[in-house]
Amino acid sequence: RFEDKELFIKLDDDALVDIDYVIGLIKKYQGYHKPVYISDHERTQPRNFPDSLNGVMYGNGKFYMFNRKLVQCLDTDIKYRGSPNEDSVFGGMVSNGCGEDNVEYVKEDDRWIWHKEYTNKNKHIDLSFIKNH
Repeated sequence: RFEDKELFIKLDDDALVDIDYVIGLIKKYQGYHKPVYISDHERTQPRNFPDSLNGVMYGNGKFYMFNRKLVQCLDTDIKYRGSPNEDSVFGGMVSNGCGEDNVEYVKEDDRWIWHKEYTNKNKHIDLSFIKNH
């Protein structure tokens, strides 16, 4: 599926991203020579994940963008215990399948991504459907 697509975005339902920022990322990383994973990355904590997700780098979830080269090397048969969130599982798929040294980890620019709320000039929007979300 989606064989003709090169770049993919995962965005939380309570987040917005500036389209010009996305277009800039597309222009910069289209045809990139190695797997690309754009997000606000952090490492899983060993005490939370004693198995294949232990200490892996993963995106924070509100936004990540990645290329087809990353998709092609994902470990889609990853095994893990417990009930980790989808972001740490995706990070494990990247780490176990692609190898962290082979991936271009790019820090997102949070000036262009709004999560849970959006404020600009005299507008303030609560992006959460459920108040405690």
